[in-house]
Amino acid sequence: PRVGHSVRRPATRMAMALTSGFFTVAPSRAATSVPFGSRSNARVVPFAGAAGRPLRGNVATPPTNRRKSFRRAAIARASSASSTKAVAKGQQARAEEFKKFANEGHNLIPLYRRIFDDQLTPILAYRCLVREDERDAPSFLLESVVGGTQTGRFSFLGSRPYMEVLASENEVTVLDHLRGTRAKTTERDPITVAGAITEQWNPCKPPGLPDCFAGGWVGYVGYDTVRYQYTTKLPFSGAPPDDRGVPDLCLGLYRDVVVFDHATKQVFAVHWVDLNAFAAGDKGGSITQEGINDALIQGEQSLACLVNSLQPQTVPHMRFGEVSMSLTDPPSPLTDSTMTKNEFLEAVAKTKEHIVAGDVFQLVLSHRFARTTYADPFDVYRALRVVNPSPYMIYLQSRGSIVVASSPEILCRTDKDRMVVNRPLAGTRMRGKTEEEDVALEIDLLADEKEKAEHTMLVDLGRNDVGRVSKPGTVRVTKLMEVERYSHVMHISSTVVGSLLDGLGPWDVLRAALPAGTVSGAPKVRAMQIIDTLEQTRRGPYGGGVGYVGFLGEMDVALALRTMVVPTKHEENIYKLGNETGKKQTAKREWTIHVQAGAGIVADSDPESEYQETVNKAAALARAIDLAEDAFEEA
Repeated sequence: PRVGHSVRRPATRMAMALTSGFFTVAPSRAATSVPFGSRSNARVVPFAGAAGRPLRGNVATPPTNRRKSFRRAAIARASSASSTKAVAKGQQARAEEFKKFANEGHNLIPLYRRIFDDQLTPILAYRCLVREDERDAPSFLLESVVGGTQTGRFSFLGSRPYMEVLASENEVTVLDHLRGTRAKTTERDPITVAGAITEQWNPCKPPGLPDCFAGGWVGYVGYDTVRYQYTTKLPFSGAPPDDRGVPDLCLGLYRDVVVFDHATKQVFAVHWVDLNAFAAGDKGGSITQEGINDALIQGEQSLACLVNSLQPQTVPHMRFGEVSMSLTDPPSPLTDSTMTKNEFLEAVAKTKEHIVAGDVFQLVLSHRFARTTYADPFDVYRALRVVNPSPYMIYLQSRGSIVVASSPEILCRTDKDRMVVNRPLAGTRMRGKTEEEDVALEIDLLADEKEKAEHTMLVDLGRNDVGRVSKPGTVRVTKLMEVERYSHVMHISSTVVGSLLDGLGPWDVLRAALPAGTVSGAPKVRAMQIIDTLEQTRRGPYGGGVGYVGFLGEMDVALALRTMVVPTKHEENIYKLGNETGKKQTAKREWTIHVQAGAGIVADSDPESEYQETVNKAAALARAIDLAEDAFEEA
């Protein structure tokens, strides 16, 4: 098992109760995770007297204490035997089901174990899998908060991807970590590469796994990936300069995934077994019963390692964070940007000229702010969960960067019923201090003709995107102009759905959705052409999508708004040197965090107001950096 940073007192191995994984547990009403602690095995030296001198000779244990010790030992032995018996029973049931699926022709089969969640939180589980000093290790943590106050039912985390697909413009690198190979190709549309890889598998879903993501592709597709579809209208040669060198597309294929079900109070540790790796002869050969048995044995070993990683011998060290600053005070604005205020105002003026000329109806103009900090990116994510809880909470360690996000908006989604979902989000007001104020602000927002016109335009774009991949006659708007409340703001939201065309899959839906009109404009392609002439740098992950595409075809990709991108190259970073009194010397690395924000420009936009909107959006994310510095940095 992977071991985190040592604590000063040895900790007992935390025994986790297991269930067999093949019967239904009735959901409970509560939906919160409980942090766990550990009991110490530290030796206690007896002292006596006011002077505190150690007692000499053997110290006899009273008979009552001896009886208690015997009882505790007996209980521990019984508990261990019970846990071992449960594990063996579950393993036998998994073996029978695994062989059944293999004999039915499935070649990608999940093994899983269920664990009580009362000793884990998603944050701590992630740190059990990924050490603090492994910031370049591809991994992810996805969480959700609904309505600003309710924890989403599922949280997902994973590390050690089986395979990675990286693309910079049309140059693609496929890293196969299982076989130790690296393949470089030039592709017309790199988004299709991940889909082509998964075509080799016929996955299955055991009835005990919840209906949610449990393994597959996780990562981001950047804003510029839309150029793969419009090679002549939006060539990479016409894009702004790329000053960071992060991939345009970065996807990891995760076979080991941990799923928190907050409703049933269970953690699912899932390992997917690829039977192709055990097939006779070359790839694609037949699988023998011996191969199935070998696959099962190795799969159980991998699953056991995953479960053991979640209950390490030593509790991972995590800094205790105290919220001592106000979370409601206005944040300090960011000033370091790729565009000065005057440059942004001039770009707004040029955009309005294009609108008057009839080139576009609306255009989303953005610029990128930068903030340096000694706060660790994972601590910034921990702070962001407090400052701005959102439906899509994302911590993604990818190649060349770390993505930290709290997006409120779906880019695209598909489910097991092949339903395509697009949910435009536009029109904003700050939350009120009381319920009465909230209601008044909702009425004011829905009465704002400018906000409604912009939102209607985005709904039309959403219908077009869904219609490109849906069966004729199935596209409909199920919700129109409803106000959704979040932790600090409220938005106008609509939902567009359609039934996915036969022969198409989630990757086709993703390609059709990019980029969202929320971050480009209308019409999309012409708006992007104008953006190329106005913005100073490429957007990177901002304005693209971050999320997952599961082995079983389920997909949920968030629009990369309210997103921080942290480049991981550290050629010229400063280190903050310090000493923990009486403990050790420290060296905290300087990080540069990029925050991009945009504003939707229309014919009657006020340039000053649009600029201030971008400043306010960026400052809201910078508030998480402020909190991380205040809560986690040592004095």
